[in-house]
Amino acid sequence: MNNEEIKIFINNSLKEDIGDGDHTSMACIEKHTNHKAKLIAKENGIIAGVSLAKMIFSHVDNNLNIEFYKKDSEKINTGDIIFEIEGNARSILKAERFVLNCMQRMSGIATYTAYLNKLINHTDAKILDTRKTTPLNRIIEKWAVRIGGGNNHRYGLYDAIMIKDNHIDFSGNIAKAIKQTKNYLSKNKLNLPIIVEARSLNEVKEILESEKIDRILLDNFDYKTTKKAVKIISKSCETESSGNITDNNIQEYAECGVNYISIGAITNSIKNIDLSLKAYK
Repeated sequence: MNNEEIKIFINNSLKEDIGDGDHTSMACIEKHTNHKAKLIAKENGIIAGVSLAKMIFSHVDNNLNIEFYKKDSEKINTGDIIFEIEGNARSILKAERFVLNCMQRMSGIATYTAYLNKLINHTDAKILDTRKTTPLNRIIEKWAVRIGGGNNHRYGLYDAIMIKDNHIDFSGNIAKAIKQTKNYLSKNKLNLPIIVEARSLNEVKEILESEKIDRILLDNFDYKTTKKAVKIISKSCETESSGNITDNNIQEYAECGVNYISIGAITNSIKNIDLSLKAYK
């Protein structure tokens, strides 16, 4: 991960939560009170956000002492202690909700990603996330996908060309969209991968007849059509399946021979893993 972006994320998130101060803690807890707390898993899953939690606590108060019992990507069971923390009570409470929000969300994403990976590990297909992320939280959500064993698609609009249906329709046709893209990249001296979405086998053929691209995205193809497309494309470029793919049908798509399967639900429809930070003596 980009450490500078993570630092910005942490700083902005704490500003959002703390404002001009944690008045509850300042009101009821003496300034120099020290205490202990432990993070406990309340359900099974894959833990994620451990490294991030360490950065958050350090940012809030680098005198806090933390002992970690679990690492990112490890399995957790109900009752497991993820870490124990000791130090200034106000500092612990100041970071508590931010740490929980991140770790619960990231662990939910990592757990579902790992589950999907297990369903297709008998194939060569790789799972990708999408840009269907929570605004300003993309950096930790895509981090969680990797912790769960998935792969990141493009991070944003700037690090890959992805010519989708609206780009094709707005520009006129597939051939024109690809040609203009090639000219644009050449003119601006940019070296970006080019992915083109196909809505039918005819569009797959149109893409292959145009200038060479890196990957064809097969959008909302059924299994039968996906197999035909993979056979037509052969080794001309990479293939990616996308659209309404779930744990109920991901195996069938992986077995069609595609290189990648992108799933928006990995980040936009996830149930958090329940974790709880509890004080103890």
